[in-house]
Amino acid sequence: MTEFVKPSIEYFELWPLLVVFGVACLGVVVEAFLPRTLRYPVQVVLALGGLALALVGVVLVAQDVQTYEDGAARGILAVGGTIAVDGPSLFIWGLVLALSIAGVLLFAERHLDGGVSAFAGQAAAVPGTDAETASIAANREHTEVYPLMVFAVFGMMLFPAANDLLTMFVGLEILSLPLYLLSGLARRRRLLSQEAALKYFLLGAFSSGFFLYGAALLYGFAGSMDFAAINEAVRNDVGSSSLLLIGTGLMSVGLLFKVGAVPFQAWTPDVYQGAPTPVTAFMAAGTKVAAFGAIMRLYYVALGADRWSWQPMLWIIAILSMFVGAALAITQSDIKRLLAYSSVAHTGFILTGVLGVQASGQLATGEISSVQAVLFYLATYGFATIGAFAVVGLVRDGGGETTAIDRWAGLGKESPVVAGVFAFFLLAMAGIPLTSGFVGKLAVFSVALAAGAWPVVVAAVLASIIAAFLYIRVIKVMYFDEPVGAGPSVAYPSVLTATTIAVGVAVTLVLGVLPGPVLDLAAVAGEFIR
Repeated sequence: MTEFVKPSIEYFELWPLLVVFGVACLGVVVEAFLPRTLRYPVQVVLALGGLALALVGVVLVAQDVQTYEDGAARGILAVGGTIAVDGPSLFIWGLVLALSIAGVLLFAERHLDGGVSAFAGQAAAVPGTDAETASIAANREHTEVYPLMVFAVFGMMLFPAANDLLTMFVGLEILSLPLYLLSGLARRRRLLSQEAALKYFLLGAFSSGFFLYGAALLYGFAGSMDFAAINEAVRNDVGSSSLLLIGTGLMSVGLLFKVGAVPFQAWTPDVYQGAPTPVTAFMAAGTKVAAFGAIMRLYYVALGADRWSWQPMLWIIAILSMFVGAALAITQSDIKRLLAYSSVAHTGFILTGVLGVQASGQLATGEISSVQAVLFYLATYGFATIGAFAVVGLVRDGGGETTAIDRWAGLGKESPVVAGVFAFFLLAMAGIPLTSGFVGKLAVFSVALAAGAWPVVVAAVLASIIAAFLYIRVIKVMYFDEPVGAGPSVAYPSVLTATTIAVGVAVTLVLGVLPGPVLDLAAVAGEFIR
């Protein structure tokens, strides 16, 4: 008879996770017992305070477990080996929390829509009915969005830190379910928002099914859910190679869906367009960071010994993502859909970094590892993306938010600052020198070249040229096209949105001019522990 062994829980190392989970649960209690008039300020303060406290916890934990020496990975396996608290996990935790704090500021903005938030007053009301009209007249709003967002943050932190298949699936679902709900809560264009949420939910459910079935096959191959045990089984070739290949492919479907890689990108433009702009900003930045952390942990830790099986697949998906994303972005007439396809292209660029040299111990002096390059690229992409979507929320046409690109004509004359900031973010996404995007692309291209993936790098350079055209096209519309009708207007935000945009600009500029400190921080993070 097998005896149950009580797992040890490393509370200090898991402090950031526990704080975020506790704040999310406390937010639910606030919704249940506080009067409606007090919920908004309490939820905003609670979310901001909890995320900031968790970020402080990440710094303290990093100082405690950081013993990086000679390129070796350092960290601990917590809760019986199910959660890996190592350098990459802590870097991703810190990045997700920083982006989430910016996301809360966008969620809390009320100045852009006449004193109400971007979220529906009563989600259950059918669009166009008397119930919805009454909720708008009463200035109701869904303050439940704050605990939902914090639960999603908890999932984004658990997902890349998971050290076994079951924990990774739990993290995937915790981050996904709140986003399905948040995508359908737009105050304006409700039908489009609800359609986006339904598409996201259905396709997300299918992708989760693929992931879970793939996990079952990998368990059948290795006889264990643990990543280190799976890697050992692969190394020793103990099971059926068919189970391994099919399981890897099915799990890859679930993971690549979350980052919007081709051919699993169909949900991306619809959801980015239909979701409330603050949700789009938070989702576009945070989800990609967390999902790429999980992708690297699965491929490097669990399937590192089977690199020659999954690497050709990533070559093809990276090339397709870059070209399909850039090509379809050119045809878009909506700025949020354009940024959605741009994110698909960026997924291909980041996958180029995943193909690089894995272990820093194998590197020559001055070279960087693929983990270091991908972490840096995620930092550059996250802040540029959340800043760009924050600017999108400012542009108005007749009182409401306008995302039609032709309605942005003349924005450079109407508001030179807003147009200049958005152009700066677009140039960063294009990879223009002196922006963070240039250094990020240089990093991922260099590690891919060092690993011999030069065809992917050549494709990435060509895709970058195509993508640059679409970004310059938007800049041309803002500065050189004649406005349609009265032209666009700009709703000047409160300090909340202004802070998010300012931080995005500052990080994008600093990482383009002085990337060394963040690259060094990513290097100190080291590699994934096993």
